Amino acid sequence: MTRTFFIVGSLSAFLAVAAGAFGAHALEARLTPERLDTFQLAARYQMYHALALLAVAWACARWPGGPATWAGWLFVVGTIVFCGTVYALGLGGPRWLGAITPLGGLSFLAAWLLLAWAAFSGEPRA
Repeated sequence: MTRTFFIVGSLSAFLAVAAGAFGAHALEARLTPERLDTFQLAARYQMYHALALLAVAWACARWPGGPATWAGWLFVVGTIVFCGTVYALGLGGPRWLGAITPLGGLSFLAAWLLLAWAAFSGEPRA
């Protein structure tokens, strides 16, 4: 899982930078300031959680087992659901997506708790 989460985290960080640049340069003249802020929020959260996936990769190597792995997958789900719906809303997607967005946020919260649990309860690998 270490390699998987490192690769997914790195690619997600790449996409977050690309989305941020796209928003700043290509969308600035096309979106309202509120929608642009929403789009940039998605890029920020994607970057935060891409970096979290890099931490999960390290945690999986240090404390192998369930909690770190589950944290990684919940970060992936949170990125897809939270960031995906926020990007879509920023681009003018249907408002009902806003009802799904909190599920991604809950996924992020659970992932952070699981990552802490992995460190607290895991037996370190030598």
